[in-house]
Amino acid sequence: MATVVRKIIRIDEDKCDGCGACALNCAEGALEIVDGKARVVGEFYCDGLGACIGHCPQGALTIEERACAAYDHAAVERKAGKRMPDPFAAHGAHDAHAASGTTGTGGKPPACGCPGSNVMELRPMAAFGKAATPAGAATASADSALSNWPVQIRLVPPSAPFLEGARLLVASDCSPVATGRFHTEFLPGRVALLGCPKFDPNLDEVREKFVEIFRRNGIRDVRVLEMEVPCCRGITGVVVAARDEAAVDVPVLRTLLARTGETLLEETL
Repeated sequence: MATVVRKIIRIDEDKCDGCGACALNCAEGALEIVDGKARVVGEFYCDGLGACIGHCPQGALTIEERACAAYDHAAVERKAGKRMPDPFAAHGAHDAHAASGTTGTGGKPPACGCPGSNVMELRPMAAFGKAATPAGAATASADSALSNWPVQIRLVPPSAPFLEGARLLVASDCSPVATGRFHTEFLPGRVALLGCPKFDPNLDEVREKFVEIFRRNGIRDVRVLEMEVPCCRGITGVVVAARDEAAVDVPVLRTLLARTGETLLEETL
């Protein structure tokens, strides 16, 4: 079987205790417990979307990008003995191309060196907390509390000037569209860092980046916006693990949001 480079589940055998929660929650049947450990029993069964990640109580599951068999939905249906929902129908063409190892751009790799990743401070933090803009005043950014660019965790270097002495808002990619309070309640006065534990290919690299951010910038505190969906649980775990590894005394406030935007839980870690 031909191989492609795509995202697929990676299992840390040292962390896996063989509880089987991942296998029970793998709709495609890619995971089974073999000799007391979770195993990918067929690479072509794994869609690489990571719905199983949030179900592992030991944090043994991550997503990596490597050469492997392409996802085969027909094989998944044959194994299940029934019609199965196509996991990529809800995730769009980009993810379908990723699972099959294609780019969706005529075979050409996407352009690199995007100017959108240039580091910039959009407004000084001192601007927050000042008197509100008078009603009717014309300002293009009156409704935005964003103070930094870029915002994606993978694109922000630990040396970015806006991180020095910052208060961080580490938010799941879905949270800004799930709650209307993002710019009014959660973001003002904070540096925004967005990511998704399901689609970040290597959570160890994300953790290592946060370790460096904590060690070099004198971060004051962190608020994590986590969605209620299971695959989102990893974002808080990465931040807390990085803080502990960096050996810094930084409070982390976990805010769990419902899909409809309500706050379900808040706890300080």
